[in-house]
Parts: sequence; structure tokens; C-alpha cells
Amino acid sequence: MRRLARVRDLLAGRMDSALTQALLNQLQATKQGVWLALAMTGGEVDRARAHERMRSIEHLGDTERARVVAQLEHALITPIDREDLFRLSRAIDDVLDALRDFVRESCLYRVPEQTQFVPLLDQLLVGVEALEGAVRALAALRALAARAPAVAHDALEAKKAGGAVRRMYQYEIARIFSGELSAEAMKERELVRRLEIAGMAIANAADAAADGAMKR
Repeated sequence: MRRLARVRDLLAGRMDSALTQALLNQLQATKQGVWLALAMTGGEVDRARAHERMRSIEHLGDTERARVVAQLEHALITPIDREDLFRLSRAIDDVLDALRDFVRESCLYRVPEQTQFVPLLDQLLVGVEALEGAVRALAALRALAARAPAVAHDALEAKKAGGAVRRMYQYEIARIFSGELSAEAMKERELVRRLEIAGMAIANAADAAADGAMKR
């Protein structure tokens, strides 16, 4: 009976619940990565401890990414193309990878001031939460044609957040280059670049969700 119910839901356009949960878990791990980076830049968690904790978060994200891939191989029907779902999951993974590099390099470089990174991290959090909304809209019970506007709206919000991160990055680079190009300035430049990469990955994830909904 459970199998019949699963087939009925899939034929009605509902995304497989295991696939949905794996994507949401992957986003949750990414959100934990943003929270950890915010706690580190705010001084609530020291850099070494943040580096250690990020390893566990990254492992969780990798595990959920593997689950997404496995579910894509076995799902009978997906609400959008498998290729777009794979792109979405891969881009989410890229966000977490960039956050991992940010935390690791912050621990290595020991840049004394970190508050300048907080606005970029705030926008990354906005983007990840918007992607969660897009995934939940894809997984809704109603027909895809009815939920496509919700997917498009949340994807657009994520795209805007990614764009905001890029603009902030440009302003930060201009500020860094306006001063002495010391070793400390170059370290700061590398860190802000990691956050820009995360913002670009959020924009890519938003494109994958929006493209998939548009194709259907």
C-alpha cells in the first residue's frame, strides 16, 4: 500500500519525500555553516573551534548530497528534470565548500578584524533560506503549474541575495585596494573572495530551481 501511495503521489507531481528531505537536509547543513561562520566572526566561537566544527558540518552536507544523488537514481518521477535537481544539489554543495574554506582560512590567516564579513554572511543566510522555500514549493502536493510561481519567487529572492553578496564583495575589494597592499590586506581579500564564491553558488542554485520549473 505504501508503494502504491508513493506512485500515486509521484504521478500527481509530488516530489519523492526522500529526495525532498535529502535536499532540505543539505540546505540545513549549509545553513549551519553560515551560522557557524557568523558566530566565528562575531567572536562567539573561536577560530580553531569553528574550524573543527565545520568539519562535522561539511561531512553532514556531503552525506546528504550523496543521498540526493542516490535518490535521483531511483526516483520514478521528479517534478523537474533530474539534471536541474542535480545542478541544484551541486550548487548547494558549492556554497558549503566555500564556507568551509572561509572558516579554515580565517583560522589560518588570523585576520584581527572580522566584522566586515558579517553583512555578506547575512545575505548568504537570506539566500539559503530562500532556496529552502523553493525546494518546499517543488515538493508541495499541488500541481507544478500552481506552485511554479512560488518556486520562481523564492528562486528570485535567492538570486537577489547572491547578487547582493557580489556587490558587497566589490565594495570590500575597493576598500582593501584603497589602502596599503600589505600581507594582511591580501589575507582579507582572500577571505572576502570565499564569500563571493558562496554567493555565486547560491545564484547558480537559484537558476537551477527556476530553470527546472520553467521547463516543466
